[in-house]
Amino acid sequence: MASGITAPPPPASLPRIVAASLIGTTVEWYDFFLYGSAAALVFNKLFFPGSDPLVGTLLSFLTYAVGFAARPLGALVFGHYGDRLGRKKLLVLSLLMMGGATFAIGLLPTHASVGAAAPVLLTTLRLVQGFALGGEWGGAVLLVSEHGDARRRGFWASWPQTGAPAGQLLATGVLSLLTAVLSDDAFGRWGWRIPFLLSGVLVAVGLWIRLSVDESPLFRQALAQAEARGTERAAADDGTRTEELPLVAVLHRHWRDVLVAMGARMAENISYYVITAFILVYATASAGVSKQTALNSVLIGSAVHFAVIPAWGALSDRIGRRPVYLLGAAGVGLWMFPFFRLVDTGGFAGLVVAVTVGLILHGAMYAPQAAFFSEMFATRMRYSGASIGAQFASVAAGAPAPLIATALLSDYDSSTPIALYVIAACVLTLIAVGVARETRHRDLGAVEPSSGADSSTARAADARTV
Repeated sequence: MASGITAPPPPASLPRIVAASLIGTTVEWYDFFLYGSAAALVFNKLFFPGSDPLVGTLLSFLTYAVGFAARPLGALVFGHYGDRLGRKKLLVLSLLMMGGATFAIGLLPTHASVGAAAPVLLTTLRLVQGFALGGEWGGAVLLVSEHGDARRRGFWASWPQTGAPAGQLLATGVLSLLTAVLSDDAFGRWGWRIPFLLSGVLVAVGLWIRLSVDESPLFRQALAQAEARGTERAAADDGTRTEELPLVAVLHRHWRDVLVAMGARMAENISYYVITAFILVYATASAGVSKQTALNSVLIGSAVHFAVIPAWGALSDRIGRRPVYLLGAAGVGLWMFPFFRLVDTGGFAGLVVAVTVGLILHGAMYAPQAAFFSEMFATRMRYSGASIGAQFASVAAGAPAPLIATALLSDYDSSTPIALYVIAACVLTLIAVGVARETRHRDLGAVEPSSGADSSTARAADARTV
């Protein structure tokens, strides 16, 4: 079959694909963000007692960062098998792993019950969460990108990205409700377990929907082409030549794109966790804001974030991925000092404006990211390439962000170093995206898009991955 822009699926098919990806990513991000919120609010007391409150928070965020450390491994494993076996199978596995680990956290004994074993068990389950999430993102966005209408790929691929604010909205909403109806003592003793146990229900719903969708047509086409080429080579040389592994092929052919993706993630990842996770610490410890008020501000900001992501994705279809991404990175950098000044007022309105505007600007980076990264790589190495670029960056970006921000607050008792930290990340992202080539017109059906070139000059080279 000749390569070309794949025709869009029937109207009834694409919304179902989008729903499957969105619900799955919502569940997985709910699980991941729930841990982050709990780390900021109660885990320091339940699993790391006896420490100074801020030190306990640092230790709690350290287990939070451990989940990020497992994400690159998840990206490697899920990317490898996702490029060999298909997107759907790996997405089902990632959902089961994430949901199972989150449910188990809700059953964990605390330090008061089992001593040092409690934080060890917590850290182990956090590793499982991170491993699963490392494979989830790439598969979810590719399933939509490879099904969707090429002319509106930015819009459709941005919908799985809304799973992040949807998961944040759900996690923060449940925690906000519980802290509103329960006393601090009841929430600390048993109430914090409820949202983790609810994950079991959400996983069942997500699994049911995810199993109902078809495999990516572009992957099936690429697999058939690879099998045909393998048969031809076997007849020609008795099968003595070996095929490149997806990881090897990505690093060999697309190393520049991997670096661009990693750089693009720096501002997006760091700013998001400062705005949504660290803010729960800063607002309560430094600005004198109540726990409930801080949660409610993130709740409102996440709702707006969910709404604007598809709009930013649609804009990237009109003017390109790079302009929208660059606007977001510059906007977040410029917003950091006003962000903290508004939080420092201690008022609910100022806090809502700070978080909401920050997340709107963040959405300008996050929305086009799915299509942007997908368009950088060939089909049979796309899962690996997109996942490696995204998740390896998370180790240097999102993982230490709450830790670094909390340490800076502890050392300097000021928001200025934290704002400068985020601004530095924005500069790195502006450089990375600035040197990248626009990908909006690339054809995902091409055997191998040329690294750093538009589809009009794409090479029709043989992508030797199987």
